Amino acid sequence: MDGVDRVFLAPAEFDRRVAAGELLEWSRMGPHRRGTPYLPLRARLDAGQPVLLPLDLAGAQLVRARSPDARLVLLSPPGYRPAPAVAAAFDHTLSHDRTDRVVDELVGLLGSSYPDPAWSRVRG
Repeated sequence: MDGVDRVFLAPAEFDRRVAAGELLEWSRMGPHRRGTPYLPLRARLDAGQPVLLPLDLAGAQLVRARSPDARLVLLSPPGYRPAPAVAAAFDHTLSHDRTDRVVDELVGLLGSSYPDPAWSRVRG
């Protein structure tokens, strides 16, 4: 839904935001463009809320360049061994062989940065 889960922009507005540094990371796939607005993300982090972003390698490298303290986790299929250059771009590599195990590991990684690790566990 526009304005809730996604924000749809005209190409010229997207280009303006890229040029102004308003996107933490961005990419182009054919005629489509996508990116992560920096200010809302920074507000969440400043409020003590962890943030998970689905990124490709190029996006992860852009995040690392802008936020060197970001902890980047590579989720890889079972048995996949990333090339050394790919692995070097990330702080952790997790095999997503079992969803419950990967969730526990991610919660542990997020929780270790916050005063109350139980806070980051999904409740509901």
